[in-house]
Amino acid sequence: MLYAFIAEDRAGTLDQRLSARPAHLERLLALQAEGRLIIAGPCPAIDSPDPGPAGFSGSLIVAEFPSLEAARAWADADPYIAAGVYEKVTVKPFKKALPA
Repeated sequence: MLYAFIAEDRAGTLDQRLSARPAHLERLLALQAEGRLIIAGPCPAIDSPDPGPAGFSGSLIVAEFPSLEAARAWADADPYIAAGVYEKVTVKPFKKALPA
């Protein structure tokens, strides 16, 4: 089943985000290689594709996992959690409707 990961960054954690990014991306690339990643990316803190020092307000990931528990365990092990970037991560079942 698909799950949506909606993560919210702590304010002022851009440096931590940038430091932990390679390890964070490595996990996403592993999901992609397994054919389980639908979409992933950061949410700029301002209305710009390159927010510069304004940084990011969070991230959105949609990926396939065998269960909600497995999805939550994967989210809990994210390098952004260990680095103190994410203040909150919500994991919800997701049903893709479009594009078909």
